[in-house]
Amino acid sequence: MSDVTIASGSVDTPPHRGRPAGTISPIPFARILWIELRKMFDTRSGLWLMASILIVAALATVGTLILVPESDLTYESFLSAIGFPMNTILPLVAILSVTSEWGQRTALTTFTLVPSRARVISAKAGLCAIIGVSALAVAAVLGAVGNIGAAAFAGVGATWDVGWQGLVLFAMANVIGMGIGFMLAVLTRSSPAAVVAFFVYYLVVPIVSTAVAGVQEWYADHVHWIDFNTNVNRLFGAGFTGDDALSAQQWFQLGLTGLVWLVVPLTVGLRLALRAEIK
Repeated sequence: MSDVTIASGSVDTPPHRGRPAGTISPIPFARILWIELRKMFDTRSGLWLMASILIVAALATVGTLILVPESDLTYESFLSAIGFPMNTILPLVAILSVTSEWGQRTALTTFTLVPSRARVISAKAGLCAIIGVSALAVAAVLGAVGNIGAAAFAGVGATWDVGWQGLVLFAMANVIGMGIGFMLAVLTRSSPAAVVAFFVYYLVVPIVSTAVAGVQEWYADHVHWIDFNTNVNRLFGAGFTGDDALSAQQWFQLGLTGLVWLVVPLTVGLRLALRAEIK
């Protein structure tokens, strides 16, 4: 047996090209978005809440076929029947997507894995937008199916009285509704408080606003400069009455009241959420 001697320094060692110590690549935003989507279905309550969107849309379509006279069965009748309950469910989805972090005490784990709270909240906002648009697409398709089925059963042509502009306005109104729910959730970070606040805004505020407008002429003349909900309802009205265009002043009123009642509280809520103590 012969001995092989290797001289010191005769073998070159390739330089180490690994990641420098102390640097960690951030989790891609798409992965955070996917994780937030999975969270919506991981719990039984979340799964049923998401399933309720399809269930309510299907029940509204069937109910319209049964209860509405044949002469009134149009695309607008199906779309409005589906849109009304969906306009209530979607904001609740937005609320629970945010408040679940604090209500179920998962915020510590979430913000340990993703230290940037802004990225997590942005992912939740993006998820709400995706769910909202997808749900409205389902509503549009089910409404079309119901309209075609009703026309075929009656032996008449289907009535398509909502154009694509009306669908866009309908989608905007529902996405704004989700934005209201998202804002209340970020502002309160509590499921009960956010849900109660939403139903106060959705049910009580319109009644109070209408009552005040009935007895105060100055308020009735300026309600569109004050009441955000009234301007959002214009989007539904414009889409469902065939008047698919809003005037420049109406758009300005929507933007101004939205700035006061949506953007400013959301900004305050984001600052509070970014600084809140995680327990």
